[in-house]
Amino acid sequence: MTLPRPVSAVVFDMDGLLIDSERLILKAMDEAARAIARELPFEVFQQMVGLTHAHSDAILVEHFGEGFVLADYHADVRARLNDVLAAGVALKSGVVEMLDHLDSVGAPRAVATSSGRNSLETHLGHAGLLDRFDAFITRESVTNSKPHPEPYLKAAEALGVDPAHCVALEDSHNGVRAAAAAGMMTIMVPDLLDPTEEMRGLCVRIARDLHEVRDLLQVMVRK
Repeated sequence: MTLPRPVSAVVFDMDGLLIDSERLILKAMDEAARAIARELPFEVFQQMVGLTHAHSDAILVEHFGEGFVLADYHADVRARLNDVLAAGVALKSGVVEMLDHLDSVGAPRAVATSSGRNSLETHLGHAGLLDRFDAFITRESVTNSKPHPEPYLKAAEALGVDPAHCVALEDSHNGVRAAAAAGMMTIMVPDLLDPTEEMRGLCVRIARDLHEVRDLLQVMVRK
């Protein structure tokens, strides 16, 4: 399979795509819910993947309903995550090899995440990846978050490339929607969420992992 257009740059999501954080977050949120005699079904968590905290909070409040204290819940989730995250979050398979390939062809790259700048700097800094990207778009960078295309449009602008010649790499449905709406060639690398028919229609490829993406881009990225 070939991509529909030449590739000038690559834009990465972070959570669940570069770092293996989504499972840790799900576990902490589930445990915190059980601690207050509530349940957080996976289907509800799925709705929040790829969204900002503000949008996720609205989903939580609606789901848990009367008597739910959001601030207390967040404090418990943070406490459960702190020790785990302090040790660093593992990289997803193929990240380093993918970045090495982009280095070899001189292709610019950015991160477009719904997470905050502090979270990005903590996780990518611990992994030694901060200097391997040319631009970072975080929730503080935009007015409209995913699934709105603004994060990806701003990433393309920061890199100085046409969005149509960018490959966007995403694991979440909301992220795929954002990247596709920005006009990017979108590749989904599933993590916790399986690709739906909608996702298959929006993506140019559903990839097993970043090794597969790297192989696809071996001869596709133009300098």
